Amino acid sequence: MSDEPTLGELARRFEDRLADVREDIQNLGLRLDSRVSLERYQLEREAMGKEVATLTERVKGLEETAREKERLRQADRRLIFSALIVPVLMVLLTVYLEAKGASS
Repeated sequence: MSDEPTLGELARRFEDRLADVREDIQNLGLRLDSRVSLERYQLEREAMGKEVATLTERVKGLEETAREKERLRQADRRLIFSALIVPVLMVLLTVYLEAKGASS
């Protein structure tokens, strides 16, 4: 017998290769189907850009609100100091001065 393959073996090998090629073509088709068109990609990028701009504006608004609240808190602290603590200090100073003047 010779080392050459028989016609049946050649046919099986050819069938196997043909099946591999068909599978590769099918996989390639699936990959091409999953690709996004350039127009859709650009539209999605534009929409994402708009969304990022909207979120940026919201963050800026929140930061401005937080700064305004901090300013109000500082104003409240000044008001509390001037409305409560200063009059108490004035009363204490008056009592001290009168006591000092009475003892002289």
